Amino acid sequence: MSPRKAFLLRVDPALWTDLEAWAQDELRSVNGQVEYLLKQAVQKRRGQNPPAAKPVAAPGSENPGPPAGGN
Repeated sequence: MSPRKAFLLRVDPALWTDLEAWAQDELRSVNGQVEYLLKQAVQKRRGQNPPAAKPVAAPGSENPGPPAGGN
């Protein structure tokens, strides 16, 4: 894998707050969220269909299976 390119990005504090919340909702870092959004935008610009975002289950909503014990 090639090394990742690092660069400085200055954003409005309100935008940063929104990105943080969005990234947290999708279980990503802000960096990961920005990269994901940029990849989607580039694919859309190229005329490709970006992959749909996978829904993320809310914490504690996973199927825990049958209750333990009791046989």
